[in-house]
Amino acid sequence: MAAQRVAIIDYGMCNLDSVRRAFEEVGARPYITDDPADLDAADRIVLPGVGAFPDAMQHLRRRGLDEALAKQVLHEGAPFLGVCLGMQMMAAIGEEGVRTDGLGWLNARCVRFVPTEMDRRVPHIGWNQVTPIAESRLFDGIPPGADFYFVHSFHVVCTDTDHVLATTPYCDVFASAVQRDRAFGVQFHPEKSQQWGLRLLRNFLAV
Repeated sequence: MAAQRVAIIDYGMCNLDSVRRAFEEVGARPYITDDPADLDAADRIVLPGVGAFPDAMQHLRRRGLDEALAKQVLHEGAPFLGVCLGMQMMAAIGEEGVRTDGLGWLNARCVRFVPTEMDRRVPHIGWNQVTPIAESRLFDGIPPGADFYFVHSFHVVCTDTDHVLATTPYCDVFASAVQRDRAFGVQFHPEKSQQWGLRLLRNFLAV
């Protein structure tokens, strides 16, 4: 079987080399692009990102990538993985700084953590447990409570809890993975999460 062609979207908000290398390690053929037309040839699409929600959405819209993503993912059914900020942009609204419309694929808001007595530090940085709460091929072979690597101050709150795939304990509990049909989002960085991160990427290539 030919290796999966994975389009990694470059919209100016992330160092993409580590994501590309991780997909190469699991046997895919990743390519980095900022051209909406390049998504037509992809077997899988990945939207990574680090930074501010409003800036990220502005960059996506400026390049026409928001419409191209909607066409390929929502209408054509291309498997999609949003990573960190890429997951957050799947929400309808982002509340980081200026209230900003997201991609709107989830009935959800992206909000800042509210510190608790147990978890006072924001951002949430480091290894933490991810526990699936719904069945999904994305977590095949990954034990409940496996550790993944996080770096973020904001998180997604889903009104439709059926879209929540996994949760993580921090400032109470937050949604650390979501799913809408074949569109997935993970708040952690699988490319930095060693064994289980690579297993998750292999699973994504098989959905």
